[in-house]
Amino acid sequence: MSRKIHIFDTTLRDGEQSPGASMNTEEKLVIAQQLIRMGVDVIEAGFPISSPGDFKSVQEIGRIAGDDCVVCGLTRAIDKDIDVAAEALKTAKRPRIHTGLGVSPSHLRDKLRITEEECIERAKLCVSYAKKYVEDVEFYAEDAGRSEQDFLIRVIQAAVDAGATVVNIPDTTGYNMPDAWGARIKSLMENVRGIEDVTVSVHTHNDLGMATALALAGVKNGATQIECTINGLGERAGNTSLEEVVMAIKMHGEYLDAHTDVVTTELTRASRLVSRITGMNVQANKAIVGANAFAHSSGIHQDGVLKKRDTYEIIDPADVGAAGSEIILSARSGHAALRHRLSELGYSFEDTEFDDVYQRFLEVADQKKEVYDEDLEAIVEERAREVAAIYTLDALQIQCGDPLVPTAVATITDESGETHVVSATGTGPVDAAYKAIDRVVSVHGDLAEFAVKAITRGIDAIGEVSVRITAEDGKVYSGRGADTDIIVSSAKAYVNAINRMIQTMRSKEGK
Repeated sequence: MSRKIHIFDTTLRDGEQSPGASMNTEEKLVIAQQLIRMGVDVIEAGFPISSPGDFKSVQEIGRIAGDDCVVCGLTRAIDKDIDVAAEALKTAKRPRIHTGLGVSPSHLRDKLRITEEECIERAKLCVSYAKKYVEDVEFYAEDAGRSEQDFLIRVIQAAVDAGATVVNIPDTTGYNMPDAWGARIKSLMENVRGIEDVTVSVHTHNDLGMATALALAGVKNGATQIECTINGLGERAGNTSLEEVVMAIKMHGEYLDAHTDVVTTELTRASRLVSRITGMNVQANKAIVGANAFAHSSGIHQDGVLKKRDTYEIIDPADVGAAGSEIILSARSGHAALRHRLSELGYSFEDTEFDDVYQRFLEVADQKKEVYDEDLEAIVEERAREVAAIYTLDALQIQCGDPLVPTAVATITDESGETHVVSATGTGPVDAAYKAIDRVVSVHGDLAEFAVKAITRGIDAIGEVSVRITAEDGKVYSGRGADTDIIVSSAKAYVNAINRMIQTMRSKEGK
């Protein structure tokens, strides 16, 4: 059996330190319930002495956690901090006090202004003092990533000797390289007496974008707890992302000799919950939980995924609670992706028909960043309502605006194949376009109704125009047109109605 890696979630403590990500007690309780549902091993619920709100949050989370997980409160290596944390944790069935101090030359010299010997003595005292209240005491050696290794060994040895059940080795500034960090953890495992009897934890930051790699290097070299946050929230560039380390361990459990008990199908839900509560949006290309994590836009990738998902996906979206692979239709999409999506929407075409649809799709895709289902339906419906092309609108150019005179230049091909380029002015761009069309077509209809609506999403949405024209005999004919340019849609709709009028007239004459 592989080693169990404990997941220590600090979203509610370190994650909340992200600028703008503060949460009230009620919001923390909602997130804590999701963390419990996910099966995390430890919830660091807050820093009790820092504020009445944090004190209450630790209390309330302790109440709801029961036996499901450890509830932890952070302190400095100060008796009063520890007293307050112990009081807040009285509601928890499995309480843990997390105490410690800085150990790097910078922290000793500039922040704490103490000697190495004084630091070691404080480490012993804070652990011993916390042990008076709870059995489970975690000691953190802040900025261990920049400490002298021989001194770090001495500090951790003192904490273990004083009764710490967990020793937390933080790379507080995200400074280390993964190999060097792994070697640091391995050195502790080899040189601290009794360390095999305690949990070794790694708490890494993402200042150089390597928090996940650092955490996994720690696990590879003996660590059995990872301190992390949902969506990688945290100070500066953030903490290790819970969803990333959990899925990396799941994918490479044999290599790491490790597993977690996290319910991975809850990861996406947790990510969205934290994002919604904190107001901190997840970047689209964020690993595991980003909007594009399982989205494919390239035609080559789409074709591969449609043939077999794992061609381009190492994770089944269902494993993290995501809806599934998403084929993003754009100008880079190929025939396979378009045919697949049309099939899902209930449309099928013969090869020759599909080629026409694909060409129209490319025209729309060139005008839009992304082609939605509504766009595809508009394309198909536009094709379905086409009548014999007596007149075809090939191009339309409009010039308008105050104080310009609205002018339209239209290129129209008739059924004989002759191309006409005509222009006209009007009271507005639509009026000018219709007058230009009237210069070519053999019949005329009075515009009785004109309606426009957006039928797809986004500022670049396709607009559909519906018109009704009245012939000289009083008959009414309808036409519709769709395009990302609303004036082009208007012209298409008018030509469509004219063609219907002519077809009906010819049908009556037996032609």
